[in-house]
Amino acid sequence: MKEPKGVGDRFQQETKYGRGRPGGGLMDRASRPPPYKEYPGARKIPLPPPGTTVHGSFLEIASRRRSVREYSSRPLLREEISLLLWASTGIQRVEAGHAFRTVPSAGALYPVEPYVIAHRVEGVEGGIYHYGIRDHLLEEVARGDFRGDLSRAALFQEFCSEAGAVFVWTAIFPRAKWKYGQRAYRYVYLDAGHVAQNLALAAVALGLGSCQVAAFFDDEMNALLGVDGTEESVIYLSAVGHPR
Repeated sequence: MKEPKGVGDRFQQETKYGRGRPGGGLMDRASRPPPYKEYPGARKIPLPPPGTTVHGSFLEIASRRRSVREYSSRPLLREEISLLLWASTGIQRVEAGHAFRTVPSAGALYPVEPYVIAHRVEGVEGGIYHYGIRDHLLEEVARGDFRGDLSRAALFQEFCSEAGAVFVWTAIFPRAKWKYGQRAYRYVYLDAGHVAQNLALAAVALGLGSCQVAAFFDDEMNALLGVDGTEESVIYLSAVGHPR
């Protein structure tokens, strides 16, 4: 077998499952992190129930999905933010005391954590917000105009500052690693893909456009959200707004 050269190549090989080579090792249940991240003391902004009317059948919605990089100045509604957050990673049902969400996740561990950087959202001041999944609300992380900081961190992609809001997803790696070890990293990125696809389709259903972004300066994006980049790190973005 050809020797892998780069860290990505080695990762792919070293996290393989095989007969006689189970992955993950013994689960360390004592190290399992809490299933929800919260910001105690943060200002809370309740979101309306995710009942905004959508337009089109699933086939129509899927056929209209495309990356949109030009947005009008029309603000997003709080009802739209509510549906986008719920559709992408909200709680769908509770069974036997466990809250399942609208997206699949390895082991139902949900390591992907949602944030919103609001530029133009009706009834929400500009700033960085964390989505409190359990109570379906926004928690204020920082108030202000972050359009310039965000576009610079996103490799100077200006549409990130022109959208009504940018959804930013971090991964809390220990939330999956306690069970899956190094294999968890594979699952985390798959989970992020599920989340972003749900958001992209929900955006189309609302008559909005979105563009998913994985190109950014990691340290700058982590600093913007105030996460450490090791235990929790930004892994994906999605700009959302009214197409121009």
